[in-house]
Amino acid sequence: MNVFGVDIGGSGIKGAPVDLERGDLAEPRHKVLTPHPAAPDGVADCVAEVVNHFGWSGPIGVTFPGVVTGSTIRTAANVDKSWIGVDAAALIGKRLGGQRVTVLNDADAAGVAEVKFGAGRDRKGLVAVLTFGTGIGSALFTDGKLVPNTELGHLELHGHEAEKRASTKAKDDKELSWEEWAHRVQKYLAHLEMLFSPELFVIGGGVSRKADKFVPLLKGIRAEIVPAQLQNNAGIVGAAMTAAAAGQV
Repeated sequence: MNVFGVDIGGSGIKGAPVDLERGDLAEPRHKVLTPHPAAPDGVADCVAEVVNHFGWSGPIGVTFPGVVTGSTIRTAANVDKSWIGVDAAALIGKRLGGQRVTVLNDADAAGVAEVKFGAGRDRKGLVAVLTFGTGIGSALFTDGKLVPNTELGHLELHGHEAEKRASTKAKDDKELSWEEWAHRVQKYLAHLEMLFSPELFVIGGGVSRKADKFVPLLKGIRAEIVPAQLQNNAGIVGAAMTAAAAGQV
């Protein structure tokens, strides 16, 4: 059974039909650049462009980089602030001719996919899935159950918002070496470990493809640290899984 997933990011919007039995993309994903400013109408148009690229008609799950309650956007750290208070499912569904849409936090979606099909599968205790990109997304699971909208990238760390120092964007903007960036990530993980004592950190986002360059440099963390297995497709897969679980199928 296939369900469509869309992952809205600070730099790109990508989507594809997802095979929910395999937990993988049923077709190669299609990606467009996130508009700037990333305001609701422009982003909704891009989501529709991605969906229409496949001629898709059916259930659709969409991730959003911020807190989502129901389908209403509550925070918008890395997209335009005009999203706050918007019913994203209604807006995007209208763009798609009335199709039903389910919306959830982007890191939560990635986490849902990793816990079901990837690096967090069959793991007990507390699992923290972290997505490094424009910001840092987080998803916490206790015995496989999601604690939604944690947004731990916004924790204060040494007087700074953590994602401003340890995101992939921060690495690129400041032209940090892998060693310099890993040192920042290590301090962030140590802070999370002090607060939550997870058994496992799953490192996701596009940088997970280069895990060999920085994971071995992360020292002094008790929890196991592994790269996400679904890598940058996790959000798409998790969005589709959530749409299916919402009873759209």
